[in-house]
Amino acid sequence: MSILTHIWTITAHILPFLFVLSLLVFFHELGHFFIGRWFGVKVDVFSLGFGPEIFGFDDRHGTHWRLAAMPLGGYVKFHGDVNCAMAGKSAVAAMSPQERAVSFCAQKVWKRAAIVAAGPIANFILAVVIFTGIFYVNGRAILLPIVDSVEVGSAAEAAGVQPDDLIVWIDGIKVDSVEEMQRIMQTASDTQLAITVNRGGQLMELVATPHRRDLVTAFGTTRVGVLGAVAKDKPENWNVRHFDFVDSLRLAGSETWYFIARSGGYLIDLVTGTEPADHLSGPIRMAEVSGAMAKLGLGALLNLAAILSISVGLLNFFPIPLLDGGHLLFYAAEAIRGKAMNEKAEQFSINIGFTLVTTLMFFVTYNDVVRLTRQWMR
Repeated sequence: MSILTHIWTITAHILPFLFVLSLLVFFHELGHFFIGRWFGVKVDVFSLGFGPEIFGFDDRHGTHWRLAAMPLGGYVKFHGDVNCAMAGKSAVAAMSPQERAVSFCAQKVWKRAAIVAAGPIANFILAVVIFTGIFYVNGRAILLPIVDSVEVGSAAEAAGVQPDDLIVWIDGIKVDSVEEMQRIMQTASDTQLAITVNRGGQLMELVATPHRRDLVTAFGTTRVGVLGAVAKDKPENWNVRHFDFVDSLRLAGSETWYFIARSGGYLIDLVTGTEPADHLSGPIRMAEVSGAMAKLGLGALLNLAAILSISVGLLNFFPIPLLDGGHLLFYAAEAIRGKAMNEKAEQFSINIGFTLVTTLMFFVTYNDVVRLTRQWMR
């Protein structure tokens, strides 16, 4: 029974994770695919997953669509990619005019850049689509920012915040919900903020400096600002706002931009060392969170997918060879110089990028294993 329980627990985490991962990969590659085909580039293969093929078919344009045995990624193979990688300019010169017209590497640099950038952009679009659907169907649950209690030694206590205070303004920004208040606080750690509260019908001006605290997220542990005022979580303080399609789309755009800023800031902080690298999470942690969200329902799992899609899009824009951002860097250099980068130098850069990405994957997996080991030993 114990073994069956463990198997069920693992399956309950893996299946939602694979669903989310496949969704993100599919739309990322679909971005490359659509823009490539729009420019007339032939797509030889569209693969969801790697390894042996489970199922496949050819469409009327000659693209082979395949579902592979290892659902841990995917790829789009444009016509002539292999020859270009092996022989570079000589491969393009040897092509017939007809083949050159449908080959990726024979396209103008701006077209190649657009095709490559379309993948990460598709991830952002997917996030907007998911958020729009969630807001349109479910609305948004709002908890009024009414203080129930104040943590001892917190920034709220130092500022003079009291139970039953209604927080209405923070640094000139109107606050309508606890979520809005938390988002302002999280990005303003160790920064002095002017806070206006409604106390018994009278507006009072307070000043608080949120303390930094580690917050566990799906991507790892990040340091955020915390006020230390606990909201009054009672039924009468909750309400659900519903939106028409236009407002849902507008709100989805705002939500996507918020997570772009937050995720981008987090990734930059990791690179600059502001955030400790041992807080970074990998696929094991993602599987845990996916399983937890699946238990809450499809809406929660899709919400996680939207957030992860934004992170995938941002990560792919990083100027690291092997990632989309690295290719865009090569194309920018080609546009400036008027000629492509030396083939040996480009291959050397790609090898470095492969090493960096592989090292990162091992590192985040190591972090996940260490964290799980510590949990089991408690």
